[in-house]
Amino acid sequence: MKIAVTGAGGFIGRHVLAELAARPCEVVAQVRSASAASLPVSPSAVVEFDLYEPPVDAFERLGRPDVLIHLAWGGLPNYRSLHHFEQELPAQYRFLKGLVDAGLQSLVVAGTCFEYGMQSGPLSEQLEARPDNPYGYAKNALRCQLEYLQGAQPFRLAWVRLFYLYGEGQAENSLLPQLRHAVERGEPLFNMSGGEQLRDYLPVGNVAINLVSLAFVERNVGVVNVCSGIPVSVRGLVEGWIRENNWPITPRLGHYPYPDYEPMAFWGDPRKLHALLGDSE
Repeated sequence: MKIAVTGAGGFIGRHVLAELAARPCEVVAQVRSASAASLPVSPSAVVEFDLYEPPVDAFERLGRPDVLIHLAWGGLPNYRSLHHFEQELPAQYRFLKGLVDAGLQSLVVAGTCFEYGMQSGPLSEQLEARPDNPYGYAKNALRCQLEYLQGAQPFRLAWVRLFYLYGEGQAENSLLPQLRHAVERGEPLFNMSGGEQLRDYLPVGNVAINLVSLAFVERNVGVVNVCSGIPVSVRGLVEGWIRENNWPITPRLGHYPYPDYEPMAFWGDPRKLHALLGDSE
């Protein structure tokens, strides 16, 4: 099997490449502007092009893969930017449709829990999508477009709604890197929100395992949550990291307001994911 990965040099992409290296497959990594030396492992091939202006023979350049794991998306972490539906959405659809028209048979796409919008509690794939910010809206719109495309040009689609990730290589303005940097600077307090919001967290390595496993499921998956199914408070997460690393720092709770683009308590329902991967193993 040949699997191509877009956004291979990104936070998730690098972990997906590492996971694919342990699987029986040929791997093609698409990057925007990076050398093979910057990737964590050496894939079978590295292809460099911009998804905003892809080559007309992009499918051929990617080696005519059996599966594409599509992780590339620009404009983050500004979830409220109009860029997501003004530039990103049309460019993403043009690129993916071009691959399907050229013969791509299976597609695994990274979606987002923000597609559920302000709905609280456990979130299952059966819930109606109600995105409440431009990023969630654009991701959900792309999902709808691809599902309509399936009616005209059949292909397998796994639309993977990711929840909260952490781990090596994440953006420096993310929670864990900010905490680590505060410790390195010798700060006694770590500024954060009240910390009582409940979220669904997974190490990025676990997410990579699930994404790659879904790429080997040889049927149409549709929407599937990749999540832990366990609600954890942000405060509890931070305090856990501090304990695990024996860091001499204390959370300063309530320094920042709670985000207004997400509900106070939500987490994913992983039952469909478990059923799919249990059947495929």
